[in-house]
Amino acid sequence: MVRALPLWITAAWIGLLAGCSPKTESGSASSTANSSAPAEGSITNYASRGVVQAVHPEKKSVVIKHEEIPGYMPAMTMPFQVRDTNELKGLTVGGRVEFRLRVTEKDGWIDQLKTVTPPPEPVAATVDPTSTGANPNDTAIRILPNVPALKAGDSMVDYAFTNQLGNRFNLESFRGNAYAFTFIFTRCPFPTFCPRITDHFTQVQKLMTDTAGAPTNWRLVSISIDPEYDTEAVLKGYGNRAHADPARWWLARADYDTLDRITGHFGQYYGRGVSVAAQNHNLRTVVIDAGGRVHEIFMGNEWTPAELVKSLTDAAGKR
Repeated sequence: MVRALPLWITAAWIGLLAGCSPKTESGSASSTANSSAPAEGSITNYASRGVVQAVHPEKKSVVIKHEEIPGYMPAMTMPFQVRDTNELKGLTVGGRVEFRLRVTEKDGWIDQLKTVTPPPEPVAATVDPTSTGANPNDTAIRILPNVPALKAGDSMVDYAFTNQLGNRFNLESFRGNAYAFTFIFTRCPFPTFCPRITDHFTQVQKLMTDTAGAPTNWRLVSISIDPEYDTEAVLKGYGNRAHADPARWWLARADYDTLDRITGHFGQYYGRGVSVAAQNHNLRTVVIDAGGRVHEIFMGNEWTPAELVKSLTDAAGKR
């Protein structure tokens, strides 16, 4: 169902898109990052190999445990988008493949998928970071004791964090404000994962602060799932690069026990205390209303900044 956006959000979003569109030498707007055919000169290509973990034709996606991509990304397990579902034909879980990774500043996908002959016997997937938690057998979902799944309308549990300024805070301190929190790690390299979520938060911050008529009782929180590396200083630098205003947007860290519990409420998967190469994770963004209740849960990375602005706006009015 398509949700209608308030006029102030629609107008602000159109203005933001116009302001952020890259320009060609002639001065006209070029293709956006979501275009199916970005400028060829903006694409960097990498050859890679790996083992198929899951195939999702309906999402134009395949999860691959890939080898190190020298000069770009360590060995990881992650979903990759394809532009043509024909690329996925004949792929089997456990099969070895070769492929071309194509990366722009804001997007990434693969093509030229080819099964390596002879493939090994199919094996069960080790992890599927695209899992939503709907299936209890999803390999990306950990069930922790005494950590209930939270849904819209449930009261948010209070947890303590430290922000990029070194200040301790509790989620309960946001009472009276709507806030959205998401999970990232600063070393995440692929543009459609943490970098896209962070870029969306940057746009949400701009829309909410620069537009007349927007509510003022709102906050953003990016929670690191890599607290051993993501110190306050690292988070501060990352936030500065994202133009995070500390008056509105905190980058936060906590101990693993806290992370296990808050992620467990929403089906957020992550690797605890692992290297970048082993950090396989999915994506969740959660909106809490001004009364401290779960307002909305965004799965994955396909939501837009305008949708999050709409959700935050609605949540800000619920006491």
